[in-house]
This record gives sequence, C-alpha cells and structure tokens, in this order.
Amino acid sequence: MRIVVAHNRYREAQPSGENTIVDSEIAQLTAAGVEVLPFIRSSDEIPSMSKVAKALLPISPIWAPRAQHDLSRLLTEHRPDALHLHNPYPLLSPWVVRTAHRHGVPVVQTVHNYRQVCSSGIYFRDGVICQDCKGRTLGVPAIKHRCYRDSAAQSALMATTLAVHRGTWRSVDRYIALTTAIADHLREYGIPDERIVVKPNAVPDPGRPAPLGDGFLYMARLSPEKGVDLLLDAWRRHPVGALGTLRVAGDGELRPLVEAAAAERPDVVYLGQLDRTGVRAAVEASAVVIAAAMWHDVLPTVIIEAMASGRPVLGTALGGIPYLVGADAPHEPAGTGPAEVASAVAGDGGASPMPTGIKAGEAGWVVAPEPAALAAALPVARARAAAVAPAARARYERTFHPDVVTKQLIDVYAGMARTAHRH
Repeated sequence: MRIVVAHNRYREAQPSGENTIVDSEIAQLTAAGVEVLPFIRSSDEIPSMSKVAKALLPISPIWAPRAQHDLSRLLTEHRPDALHLHNPYPLLSPWVVRTAHRHGVPVVQTVHNYRQVCSSGIYFRDGVICQDCKGRTLGVPAIKHRCYRDSAAQSALMATTLAVHRGTWRSVDRYIALTTAIADHLREYGIPDERIVVKPNAVPDPGRPAPLGDGFLYMARLSPEKGVDLLLDAWRRHPVGALGTLRVAGDGELRPLVEAAAAERPDVVYLGQLDRTGVRAAVEASAVVIAAAMWHDVLPTVIIEAMASGRPVLGTALGGIPYLVGADAPHEPAGTGPAEVASAVAGDGGASPMPTGIKAGEAGWVVAPEPAALAAALPVARARAAAVAPAARARYERTFHPDVVTKQLIDVYAGMARTAHRH
C-alpha cells in the first residue's frame, strides 16, 4: 500500500501536538509495511521564501499553485492508493483535495480542529466558547473579531477560504474523526455518516506503569482555552497541602498566573516546558492528570499519555475529553458504564455513590468547566485514583495503542481503495 501523507507543519517555535502526531503516525505506518510518501511543507519556510513566493502567500490558503504543481508531479510518478491530509494551511491549501481527485486518488482527512467552520479552528473567543460562524455562508463574525492571527485582513482571507472550499470539504472521500464529538461536528457540517470513521490518535507504549505517585499533573499550553486559570481557582478552594502537590508543566501567556500561584502556595509547583524525559518523570510523580479545557478540545494527547502510564484523568466535559476517558457512551457493556465504574471505584459495592456533578468513565471523571465543580472533584479523584488506574491502562491498550490504531487506519485506506473515487 502506498499513501501520500500531506501536512503543513506548524512553526517549530509554537509547540504542536499535531506535528508530533503526524510524525508518529508516519513512523507507525512505515513500521507496519505501508509505503509513506510525505508531502510536507512547513510554516518555518515562509521567512526564507523568494519575494514572488511571499507575494503569492495571501492567496495560498485558497489556492497554492506551487503545491498543486508539486503534488501533481508526485501523484503522476508514484500513483498512490490514497492521499491522507492533515493540516493544509497556509502552504498546501484545501485545493490538494481537488488535485488528488483530478488524478483519481481518493482523499482521507484527519480532522484535528474545527476549521471547516471556524477561522481560528477552536470555537473559542474572548474567554468563552464561540460558534457565531456556524451555519453562515461567510464567517463575518470572524472578520469582525479578528479571529485569525488577530488580523482583520487575514481573518477575511480565512473566512473566504472556508466559503470557497465548502464544496471541496464535502467531496473528501473519508473523514477521520478523532472522537465522537468531531464526528458530530462533521455531521452538522453536512458530511454523511458513511464517510466518517472515528479513529483516535495513538501514543507509543511507555511500558509497564510505574506505581502511582501523589497529587495532580496539569500539562498543556498555558493559555485561556486550556483552563489553567480554572484549575488554579479550583485548587485555591482547598487548604494548602490537602490534595498533595499540583504540578504544572507548559508555557504560554498565562505563565505569570502559574508562577504567582507557585510563589503563593508550596503545594503548587511550576515545572516549565518539559522534554520527553521530564514529561515521563512528571507523570510518574503524580496520581491523576488534569485536562481542564475551557473549549471543545478535540483530542488532548496528554490524556492518552496519562492512560498509557496507568494514570486516571480528571477533565472537563467538553469536546473529546468525555470520549477519551470513556464517559460519553450511552450504551456500554454491562459492568463498564459510569454507574458501575463509580461503584467499583468506591470499593464498597456502591454504598458511596459518585457525588452529584461528577460523571465517572472507565479511565477517570468529567465535570462541568466551572471552578466549584472542579474543586469538588479533586478530592474524589485523588481518593479513587488507585482503584481506577488499572482500568485507565486497560483502556489505552484496547483503544489507543499504536498496534490497534494503526490497523484501524490501514483498514480505512483499504476501504477507500476498494471504492476508488469516481470523479
């Protein structure tokens, strides 16, 4: 099987989970015997471009002529079975879908954000969830609020791109929805069920989990939508030391809030930006990982990393987080639903039911994105972490292990090849 993987890499100065996932997926496919033809551009190339190329940049999200030329040559030479698209902006453009179809090559896209509809891609503006552009032919609110790169001109360009390429996106042969929430987003956009496959990302297996540490770990970009301020508010509602240690890793505009909290309370430790060794050590030192997103976070990789290391997760009930911890399924096998998990975690046959407002899943708990709700859940998660930890690791092995996920992806490719595009 021969697959073109197309991706516009985000700037290396801006840590990107999407870049990491694409790299990891290419490695996993190659190890499984798939011939991968990377068609990669990077936003880091922009400063060194020629004056002519830079002059064409404003139109590249709509139509990137150089990328189409290079892709046509690649497709003609190698005749791949499919093209797998990740991020097309700004140097590839959604036009690569049309180019692939012109060569008779079916296209699958992994949906990492909400940029079929939202110019910023995250459905979040001015500190709150925003879906003002949903259902509009042209995203005028995005232009008004300068949602893309805080620029009215660039927001107008992105909104226009989304309008121009509505038909392009609806022609994609298969969509990979990373969670059930993304599948719902695609259905609302008009994509039929038969073209949507729910397949999460995977992370490498770190091996047998170390014994649980103590306290909590928050590891994410320190920005408003990621909810570190929500977490700090909830944490302050408990006496110093009552919950063990809160470790915070990452960097971003809200770093001063974290540094102030660490200076104020000895039970808050700021770890800064960690490398892979540091991440592993921080996870092992903790008992519970927190995902306090204030937006519909698509698929926080930190949750999968936590489960792989046998750590349960306490998250907000937004985006893909309920799916990841197993708290979103309305019909689950007997003994694995939220009520049964709550009973088992309590360790008393159900005599201690889950407190109101906290929903238990197989690998952790979700609550409303509010300080009081998160504060109430913190001691519950700490007390029940040891009982849930084995189930967290089991969920990783069954659903998010590279061997499982890579097979699902190859099955998607094979299904597309059997029903080759008819344009």
